[in-house]
Amino acid sequence: MKNLFIALFLATTMPAFSQSNQALAQHYEAFYKQMKKQGDVRGVINALTHLNVLNPTETRKDTLAFFYSNSGQHVQAINLLGTEKDTKASDLAVEVKARSLKALNQPQLAVQQFDIMFSREADVYTAYDLVDLNLQIGKTVEAQTYIKYGLEHTTNEDMLPFYEANPPYQVPLKAAFKYQEGLLKYNEDKTNIDEAIKPIDEAIVMAPNFKLAKQIRELLLNQKEAAEQQKPQTPTEDK
Repeated sequence: MKNLFIALFLATTMPAFSQSNQALAQHYEAFYKQMKKQGDVRGVINALTHLNVLNPTETRKDTLAFFYSNSGQHVQAINLLGTEKDTKASDLAVEVKARSLKALNQPQLAVQQFDIMFSREADVYTAYDLVDLNLQIGKTVEAQTYIKYGLEHTTNEDMLPFYEANPPYQVPLKAAFKYQEGLLKYNEDKTNIDEAIKPIDEAIVMAPNFKLAKQIRELLLNQKEAAEQQKPQTPTEDK
């Protein structure tokens, strides 16, 4: 008798629960559209979170992670998507993981996602990110490969912004690749400063406003001067 009561209870409550879930989903769908229309990112994230709980899908999760990442909430984006190298993940999921992991200063993990992006669609800007990340983790061979690709495929119209300076500025992407070539040469042989400076000088000729390249050039020259001062002086013989 008790089992029959439970069965009857479930039979009567499940349809109501299903209808309630459906009504909530419809509410948050409408809420999501309205928040997007108003440009309210916090509202969009709130709506998508509820929808992802009510009716989780990969597309919905990827979209929610995108809005997190796009609003600078990279930890939340990664908590949703994880850090695994998943070659079956959507283009959006891979890009969000790549950008968020890079922003969180996780080059070892970020480079895996950028590798997937580049394998799906070779692109000079993705190549530049791969140069930067591979240099950070000491993979000079891989960095050289992407520098070569970038210098061969970059056009004069391709520009790269630098937001660290105040005010921000942009330089030709080819100049940025030449600058990275200088860093690569320095990583390969830290004692040959002149060889590292040559491509950096080329970058500055292409982009006279390239502040970062000028700063690194000055640091390298200072390092060269300090090394020369530390060399033991050869004593001269008295005649």
